[in-house]
Amino acid sequence: MSAQPAAHVMKPGWFTVNVLNRAVAWMTRRGISVWGSRVLAVRGRKSGEWRRTPVNLLTVDGAQYLVAPRGHVQWTHNMRAAGGGQLLLGKHAEGFTAVELADDDKPALLRAYLKRWKAEVGVFFGGIGPDSSDEELRAIAPKHPVFRITTTGPAAPAV
Repeated sequence: MSAQPAAHVMKPGWFTVNVLNRAVAWMTRRGISVWGSRVLAVRGRKSGEWRRTPVNLLTVDGAQYLVAPRGHVQWTHNMRAAGGGQLLLGKHAEGFTAVELADDDKPALLRAYLKRWKAEVGVFFGGIGPDSSDEELRAIAPKHPVFRITTTGPAAPAV
């Protein structure tokens, strides 16, 4: 029996946690979306408490997706356990269900995500960009969870 490789995680640095994420979350909470930003609210898989983090909402061909540029981070584990959550923009909260995509279904979505947000998140993709081949995108797909979300309508904002 061989050991399974550790999940890919790129922890944010001090500046990202204390300045960038807080600034984007602050604006998003006030109803200002920065390039599609939302605040993701999802229940913790162990605590059951609402956890929040800023995310970029990707829309491709009318469908909506959440991509984890930093890899298998806490919100991705919580999303798998909860099966959905809420997207917050200002006082507006929209509930959704989420389905994680298979790696083979990710290349076009990773390309679209990088095309839109490479300046912000490109460093987390190891030199892969929107002009990379499908094979290169498929090779990094296991490191970056992607969830297709289906909105379920307005919700009372997560406390």
